[in-house]
Amino acid sequence: MRAEAEASASRAPRAKEDIAVSILKKGLAGTPVKILQEKLGLPADGQFGPKTEEALKAYQSKNGLAADGIAGPDTFAALGLYELILLKVGSSGETVKKLQTALGLDADGKFGSGTQKAVKEYQAKNGLDADGFAGPATLAKLALFAQITPEVVAKSQIAPQDAAPVEASATGEAPAKSIWATIKGFFS
Repeated sequence: MRAEAEASASRAPRAKEDIAVSILKKGLAGTPVKILQEKLGLPADGQFGPKTEEALKAYQSKNGLAADGIAGPDTFAALGLYELILLKVGSSGETVKKLQTALGLDADGKFGSGTQKAVKEYQAKNGLDADGFAGPATLAKLALFAQITPEVVAKSQIAPQDAAPVEASATGEAPAKSIWATIKGFFS
């Protein structure tokens, strides 16, 4: 969904929710793009170009999603790519509604300050880093998606030797352990 597309990134490294950006779109490159391409049955070169955009739009259209060529939380969930989901202030859509419902909030599908506060409280009570971001570790603890297993949480991180210098998050930084740390080209 276009609404899920433009969310701000955090500058603070997070121990358990290690993803800085939460969308994939044309012009980006890195491990998450490669994962998306593999899922779409494309040659996985890690470069989000016209063929990736075209295949993503076709998938989105076929599966009742906004066919905007931008992969965010709802698209990742539909594709079964739970390791790429990160919900934060600015996120919106059905995945946010599920989170809000699980937290006992009015589910309007818009991740605002009230949702962030509830996520932080939940995280603090459940031994998670209370950063207000709902990524795979938080979503697994909430049992929001049965498909988010410890293996999925582990897939959302990379080994330190695989991390590349980052040019891509909205702030120019990404946590070192995240597969999102391999993204390049956010503003290029």
